[in-house]
Amino acid sequence: MGFALDKVVPWGRSYDEYLAMFALTEVDLGLSILGCGDGPAGFNAELTKRGGRIVSVDPLYVFDALQINKRILETRETVMLQICKNRNDYLWNTIASIEELEHVRMSAMATFLADYENGKNSERYINGELPVLPFENGKFDLALSSHFLFLYSMHMSAEFHLQALQEMLRVAREVRIFPLLTLDGTYSPHLDFVTESLANQGYRIEIKTVLYEFQKGGNEMLIIQSGCDGDGNIN
Repeated sequence: MGFALDKVVPWGRSYDEYLAMFALTEVDLGLSILGCGDGPAGFNAELTKRGGRIVSVDPLYVFDALQINKRILETRETVMLQICKNRNDYLWNTIASIEELEHVRMSAMATFLADYENGKNSERYINGELPVLPFENGKFDLALSSHFLFLYSMHMSAEFHLQALQEMLRVAREVRIFPLLTLDGTYSPHLDFVTESLANQGYRIEIKTVLYEFQKGGNEMLIIQSGCDGDGNIN
């Protein structure tokens, strides 16, 4: 069965949110970056404008801009009503209100849509999904995944998470995942299994607090790095 658009709730985050979620520095932004599960986020478009090198992969990209925009408009009200209903689960600091949140996210998705067809033609938006990526070994310096792994732990197994992270590490030297919480605001039950398994395989593991926090308690990212230096020696 193919990827069904009517089962998807597209919800894209902004360039500035990506910077904060992943604590991205100017050095980071100069790397070759892969975004896994980016959906209709504005990060690819904005970074490309700034001269960055980025590829986003998501099964959403099997559809065209008109189809994606139609689905965004179909689900917009439902998403906002759900956030309003659960507003106490969020911190209203950087984003001060429900109305501002809607503006930030709709603006990010508009940026994505304006760039999407051109980005597809230049192979910056690739149809694909974890745990199998259509790239050769070591193609990227840095792989990012926002609001997918760990967040949906109730729907995806610990083994899926491990396979997905191993695949990201196959194609990138460093992986960053944000957040580490599930939808209900608790730490993912898969986190310990995944980090212990990867540490046993020789990867360096770090959990880092970042400045971004919208979901209460969601201010940490997982960083996974190869245990080898550029010459293949264990560090």
